[in-house]
Amino acid sequence: MTMATAEQGAPIAIRIDHVAIGSARDFTRPGSRSAIDKRPLQGAVQVGLEGLEGDEQGDRRVHGGPDKAIHHYPRDHYAAWRDELGPHVLLEAAGAFGENLSSVGVTEADVCLGDRFTLGTAVVEVSQLRQPCWKLSDRFGVRELARRVQETGRTG
Repeated sequence: MTMATAEQGAPIAIRIDHVAIGSARDFTRPGSRSAIDKRPLQGAVQVGLEGLEGDEQGDRRVHGGPDKAIHHYPRDHYAAWRDELGPHVLLEAAGAFGENLSSVGVTEADVCLGDRFTLGTAVVEVSQLRQPCWKLSDRFGVRELARRVQETGRTG
């Protein structure tokens, strides 16, 4: 468990209950690569300008970089996805949406672009909402899931 603390406004403590990284590998379509399949980490991990140490991206043209370095997805949304999609093995544990960080009690409704959080000794800033691509749909085997994520606002 890691704690994140908001830097602006009233301080809030956020319990990060899942930290994960992924390795880029061949994905579902010819010539495609992805690191959406993140694996949980135990203990401390270095945070740099490009994200968590050891985390890779399959297509650096659209993933990664300083403005998309770390992906947070609230566990709060998993129940709604189970209701909509039915039982799915990916929804049994954090990491289904390719997130590096997962927490309970903090969703898109609680943060704004520009909000800063302290993770250990690192300061991270919310720079954009996630715009999921087709790889999320392929990962779940659910056509148009990426579009549905955007339409619901449960983007992470």
